[in-house]
Amino acid sequence: MADRLALVTGANRGTGRAVRNRLIADGFTVRCLNRTSCADHVDPVLVDLRDGDTVQRGALAALDGADRLDVLVLNAVTRGFGRLAELSPAAWDEAVAVNLTSVFRLTQAVLPMLRTAGGHIVIMGSHAGVRPFEEGLVYCATKAALRSVAEVLLMEERQHGVRTTLVNPGAIRNFPDDFATTKMSVDSVASVVSWAVATPPDTVLGEIELRPALLDPPPVTGLDRLQYV
Repeated sequence: MADRLALVTGANRGTGRAVRNRLIADGFTVRCLNRTSCADHVDPVLVDLRDGDTVQRGALAALDGADRLDVLVLNAVTRGFGRLAELSPAAWDEAVAVNLTSVFRLTQAVLPMLRTAGGHIVIMGSHAGVRPFEEGLVYCATKAALRSVAEVLLMEERQHGVRTTLVNPGAIRNFPDDFATTKMSVDSVASVVSWAVATPPDTVLGEIELRPALLDPPPVTGLDRLQYV
């Protein structure tokens, strides 16, 4: 169905761009909400995800003229690694704003359109939200919080026909110069998002745990552990 509409955040590179391209291949019209522009001539709406009011206005601008939204993919993220003793309040505030508060503000802004369509919300979480690691305080905390957001959304909105899926990937090759075979490709992650959205309408994949199939180096502690979770 060519008239299905999707909105993807953080679609300028990496996993977000792969999800965007996969949904287009699946027949969706895809609108993008990014902090920075795309290199492949896609024209997104640019927003500062740290500013809740801007996020809501940007979402409505991206969906201008639409009365329904079939799929919302909440992918945008900032990491802000650092130990609690050294982590700046500004880094904490930015990560909470981008990773968590923007999810609330954006979902709230487009929820009426999702209800109209009987749409699907896909929240990109992380394995780090289940298995925290040193120096990942604010990243792990915000990703763990998204598990609660996703579960509450699932319970509250299914009565309105809206499904919610949380995808928790492990290590992903998010950058062009990353060729590690022990990480998942962005296209593989995008295919799982596509699969989740395509499940029968009387079912919902509440939470998906997605890990690399290969694990050659032994797990380590600290920030480097993010490569292997």
